[in-house]
Amino acid sequence: MDGTDRHCRYFHRLMSKRARLYTEMITAEAAIHGDRDYLLGFDTSEHPVALQLGGSEPGKLAEAAKIGEGYGYDEINLNVGCPSDRVQSGAFGACLMKTPDLVAECVAAMRKAVDIPVTVKCRIGVDDQDPEESLFAFVEKVAATGCDVFIVHARKAWLQGLSPKENRTIPPLDYDLVRRLKRERPDLTIVLNGGIEGVQAATSLVSDFDGVMLGRAAYGAPYILAGVDEAMFGEAAPAPSRVDVVEAMSQYVKRSFEIGVRPHSITRHMLGLYHGAPGARAWRRFLSENASAARATILDEALEVMRIREPV
Repeated sequence: MDGTDRHCRYFHRLMSKRARLYTEMITAEAAIHGDRDYLLGFDTSEHPVALQLGGSEPGKLAEAAKIGEGYGYDEINLNVGCPSDRVQSGAFGACLMKTPDLVAECVAAMRKAVDIPVTVKCRIGVDDQDPEESLFAFVEKVAATGCDVFIVHARKAWLQGLSPKENRTIPPLDYDLVRRLKRERPDLTIVLNGGIEGVQAATSLVSDFDGVMLGRAAYGAPYILAGVDEAMFGEAAPAPSRVDVVEAMSQYVKRSFEIGVRPHSITRHMLGLYHGAPGARAWRRFLSENASAARATILDEALEVMRIREPV
């Protein structure tokens, strides 16, 4: 949330043509009543791209899913894993792990409303649930609606006692439990999420699953996506360099600036582009110190800083 918006996804797509991109979670209410073009609009280059929805009312989720399909999304994903306070207050997200019957009703309504796939992202359990029971019972109930894709964050969520940030790191990972789910339900597409730090880790895990999802790792160090197409999809085309990416994003900033988009709305997603590479600190510092600058040439300037510091 507040991360993978349309500007972020455009940026990420420059580094991988094959990875499936996901929107930040958008509530069904917002999709129905909010500024749809702002919330749901995206560039055609982002395909394949999935719309992730949050909600707990079948009728509203069905309506929001239909709206998303109309915008051209390739998939509608229901979030049943986010533990944030504002999600809990809306009675959706991870707390829905406790009500699999309601989730099944929501998914059934969404599937009836659209022709594109409806998928679910969940945890292995919440609070005092025993994941050995909760995960399998949850998947069994929801899969009975015809949903056959589950993205499983292999941690419990503690709705009381841990912050959303702590919920992403403190509960222990249990990949083996998700492996067992895949073995017992080979008919389902099971995608692993949680604690996967990069492409090398992803390739070491993917043989046991149907896919892997990178969240914070890809956002914090986005250039790892440049290795995805070769490592995961066998593509032979050379990956773009960081300079290639910055130059392409500079043109995007300039086009966006002409229609009133603040450069910082775009460049804030690019702070980690040089993560682990020479000049990473200089890159972050320049973009951070110029966050309020309303200049369409900001990325040209940032690249010049990098060239002066060390030829790129």
